[in-house]
Amino acid sequence: MRRLLWGALRALPGLPTGRQRPGSAGGLSGAPAAMERAVVRCIPAEPKLSVSFVLGDGSARHMQRDQAEPLGRALARIANNAGKGPAKAAKKSKKARAESGAAPPPPPLPAVCLFAQDGQAVAEDVPNAEAWQDGAVLQIGEARYRVERNPPALTELQLPRSLLAGFPVCPKLSTEFGSPADCLFRWYQEQKAEPAGGGGAAAAGPSAASGWVEAPGGTERVFTPSNAHIGLRLKLVCTPGNRLRRYGLEREAESGGPVEAGPGACTFDARHLYTKKVTGPGLIRTVTYNILADIYAQTELSRTVLYPYCAPYSLELDYRQNLLKKELAGYSADILCLQEVDRSVFKDSLGPALDAFGLEGLMKLKEKQHEGLATFYRRDKFGLLSQHDIALNQALLEDPLHKELRDQLAPYPQLQEKVQQRSSVLQVSVLQSTSDPSRKICVANTHLYWHPKGGNIRLIQAAVALSHIKHITHDVYPATPIIFCGDFNSTPSTGMYSFVSNGSIAEDHEDWGSDGEEKPCRISLTHPLRLKSACGEPAYTNYVGGFHGCLDYIFTDANALEVEQVIPLPSHEEVTTHQALPSVSHPSDHIALICDLKWK
Repeated sequence: MRRLLWGALRALPGLPTGRQRPGSAGGLSGAPAAMERAVVRCIPAEPKLSVSFVLGDGSARHMQRDQAEPLGRALARIANNAGKGPAKAAKKSKKARAESGAAPPPPPLPAVCLFAQDGQAVAEDVPNAEAWQDGAVLQIGEARYRVERNPPALTELQLPRSLLAGFPVCPKLSTEFGSPADCLFRWYQEQKAEPAGGGGAAAAGPSAASGWVEAPGGTERVFTPSNAHIGLRLKLVCTPGNRLRRYGLEREAESGGPVEAGPGACTFDARHLYTKKVTGPGLIRTVTYNILADIYAQTELSRTVLYPYCAPYSLELDYRQNLLKKELAGYSADILCLQEVDRSVFKDSLGPALDAFGLEGLMKLKEKQHEGLATFYRRDKFGLLSQHDIALNQALLEDPLHKELRDQLAPYPQLQEKVQQRSSVLQVSVLQSTSDPSRKICVANTHLYWHPKGGNIRLIQAAVALSHIKHITHDVYPATPIIFCGDFNSTPSTGMYSFVSNGSIAEDHEDWGSDGEEKPCRISLTHPLRLKSACGEPAYTNYVGGFHGCLDYIFTDANALEVEQVIPLPSHEEVTTHQALPSVSHPSDHIALICDLKWK
């Protein structure tokens, strides 16, 4: 489909593949000639508009004019601008004319006029904002330009710095008056030059100029280079579009370096053997994964203290994104809950890449931070009914749902303040099965406070989260099954894990005094949800130089869901091949948990 669209697009008069012959002079009568484009960008809230076009000599012109300015002034400026080329030519030949005794005539300015769609000339006293309408025709001398007002445009197009064979590449792009989903893409690979005269690399003589050839299958936003691309650079040509199939001026981006070989065996390769295909009807493959935010991976603390064993290049975002996109795509997930997702990563990389693999994404940023939670769901299996995201500290403070908990915490102002200082959020999405609309699922995703001495804070955060989830699944959508994923920063021996799994926590549990306060909190908590860890209690889901332990869980509704299979974690040998995580073969300091669930 993309190939057909691209071919049709290239054949349009408004999208020339090369220079087109200008139309004939003398108004707009007669047979229409192929026209170039005059692109006008006019936003009501901005004081100026811009007019861009290419002259017959190939030189580009880009002008900004006041929107309230009379058209006549803009046309005069265009005439003056268009006459600069002939003026320079006349200046060069001035000396020759002087020697011949002939007076050099001043170069005439081209006649410039703007015609409305009905063929009538637009009056020169009409304001620019009103004059430059879509479909009008700008005539400069004999050349004609069809005016395109606010066509789709690319404001940014950039390829990642790191390109690995076998790993998906997703360009960063931004559009105006269009959407990335409606853009057209064409990937090219570098064509290595052969020495002149043939004979292969050993032949003598200068090399022929290298060029670009179309990359096989390269008509989508996401492109996966093969081993055949190793040593070659890539180029992407993108044409911005909108849902009405209107297209703007194409733009291209070349990679800064060539495609490189991948890191060899990765920790997720063996896991992909279990997840080659999307699950069948009645099954829900669920993944939770803390993917390590770039803002934490690139600190001096990370490079020198937390991950000193990790090669610096493998902590770079572009490199880790290569691994993440391949890893996540290979899990064929139906529901994917991610933590520590950078806002830019969701928008420019993971979001569009996973979209290409059939997953719809939602994001919830932490308060006043650039990272947060992302939940993806397979769009041909689920539709989104509603979202119920909250900031845990704000909900505790303001929501009537948590009044009882607020009252219990009243005697402990220090703990209250610590909870309020935390930016943790809860993402809640209610999904509906596309094959059986009577089946709904509540997917919750969170990342609790991280500090080793913050067990009491995590208990309060878990209480708020569970109360909110109960409200959604009992009051808003009664009897809706629950999948509660996340990085809970709690091992199976902690109060938080016991509270979620068993439904209660006693007032004398040691975690209430985890921060060493003289007056520890002494309250009991309960919740009515029947949740269990679908992947059990692995030895670890986080493995760094100074710590390893199980911190991540997929809690499922034991009343409605049962576990069909748990995808095995990487072996200890695979995890420790490069000492610890992250590494050149694993993009995060956490390990994804994956299980296939089925409805009871």
